[in-house]
Amino acid sequence: MTLPQSAHSAPAARLALVGDRSSAVRSHVRVPGLLASLARHEGVVVDPYWVPTEDAELPGALDGFDAVWLLPGSPYRSEAGAIAAVRAAREGGVPFFGTCGGFQHALLEYARSVCGLGDAAHAEVAPEADGPLIAPLACSLVGHEGPVTVVPGTLAARLLGTDRTVERYRCSYALDPAYEDVLRAHGLRFSGADEEGRPRIMELPGHPFFLGTLFQPELAGDGTRAHPLIRALAEAAVRRAAERTAA
Repeated sequence: MTLPQSAHSAPAARLALVGDRSSAVRSHVRVPGLLASLARHEGVVVDPYWVPTEDAELPGALDGFDAVWLLPGSPYRSEAGAIAAVRAAREGGVPFFGTCGGFQHALLEYARSVCGLGDAAHAEVAPEADGPLIAPLACSLVGHEGPVTVVPGTLAARLLGTDRTVERYRCSYALDPAYEDVLRAHGLRFSGADEEGRPRIMELPGHPFFLGTLFQPELAGDGTRAHPLIRALAEAAVRRAAERTAA
């Protein structure tokens, strides 16, 4: 999908929507309209391209993109592709956003690549794994919404403009609390939590824009206006495109 641009405007920032696109995934259906709304109402224009997870696994698949959004829809057809997308954005300083399954796989990539936990597993993909990093929730959050407390002074707090928000979920897996300390010790920050203190937002200080949420901001509202975190991702992509053009 390519959004309309003025004949005199700079080329739109290129946004990789990494995921196995399906009309059965509500997130996938909503995203194009939300991005179009950003262009129409706020003048924030991005040019989105769907990148299947199998393609994301290929070397250089995400070269030239100004931001990467790893969308829900797990189990992905290629876990390796999802992990590769996270790593490319993290190591390349490319703005990254992961929601639901994207959040989970961003944690997997960080655990494996940065924390030295090479056998870190996702129970949805490897149900036989002993002590998976991403484990089943005791109570599924599919179709639920709940409050998230945001840590002051974080990227999430700045973007949301509040210390408390209510968000929608469609997930049945989350980070096993046993791994929180090792992820923190290696530089990852959990900047939002549910009422029990379990991580629901993560970010990476020092990166231009690296953010993940277990909740799905693309499901907020009626789908006619983009959530602040989606707008922030688009703005980060536009900034990167401008920097790249000026270089």
